[in-house]
Amino acid sequence: MAVQASELTRLVDRFDDVTVRDLAWLLFAPDLLREGDATLAHPFASTHERDATLAWLKTLDAAPQPLHDHARDPKFTRLGIYAESLIRFFLSHGPAARLVAANVPLRQQRRTIGECDFLLESASGVRLHWELAVKFYLHISDDDAPSAVRLSDYVGPNLQDRFDLKHARLVTHQLALTSRAEFAALGFAGPWRAQLFIKGRLFYHGVEDEHVEPAPEIGASHLRGWWLTASEWREARANGSDDERAWVVQPRMAWLASRRLDAAAAATLIAESEAIRARLETTAAPTMIAAYARDEAGEWTEQSRGFIVPDDWPERARAFAAAAP
Repeated sequence: MAVQASELTRLVDRFDDVTVRDLAWLLFAPDLLREGDATLAHPFASTHERDATLAWLKTLDAAPQPLHDHARDPKFTRLGIYAESLIRFFLSHGPAARLVAANVPLRQQRRTIGECDFLLESASGVRLHWELAVKFYLHISDDDAPSAVRLSDYVGPNLQDRFDLKHARLVTHQLALTSRAEFAALGFAGPWRAQLFIKGRLFYHGVEDEHVEPAPEIGASHLRGWWLTASEWREARANGSDDERAWVVQPRMAWLASRRLDAAAAATLIAESEAIRARLETTAAPTMIAAYARDEAGEWTEQSRGFIVPDDWPERARAFAAAAP
């Protein structure tokens, strides 16, 4: 039941509340990996569950306070923890699978060796173990030695994470937790089917629609964005006109679904565009931004999303990618 980017926008934009939109994004966004590379989780076992979930989200959108009380915790400063809280709410209160347990630790001689994100039971009685990952990687290529794209060519913006490392950890360690003796000793009746719930966006150098054949493990419908160096951003702005665009700097906790932008906010951002440009041209760290434009109905909608990175970032990123075996 994978959806394309345009269909995802249509599904998410029907909701007004920001937190409901983020939950809908997690449930409906295409997977980062292809089905054959890993056993992927599917939030809905049938079209009926999918439609029931959309109806449930609509009701939640009209009265979102229970979701806010659950997910808008000041202690949730990491995007992954926030995403976990949203999926936990869905499994606890939604019309699809039923939550059995969450964040179940496994210990060996008092040492924690892992933690199962979600244990759940489908409507048909199948017991599932979900591992959640929400990742945002930038594709970096070696311009002097072009070759087939590898998972190691996708690096985290702060160069502390790489897709090949995360993939190996998820597949070889996290998904295997429910098959370990330490898990069996906890008393959760099985058998358990381990699945990977992986969402996010991959960013490619240059314009967003530039074709880059992804690594073979990547899902064909994965969400794409773009990245530019600060100098390239400065040059692009000098050669084009952004009079009808509003640029928004996306804080980390707003990296999931697109936000609504009203006319007043758009006008303010356009008026402050020079200050925003100057800030991005001297950025000391990779910064995610989104471009909003007025559609035919006069609404301001997100058109693209990307990163502005320091000029020395590509060289450091290539070295980080090249460190892969």
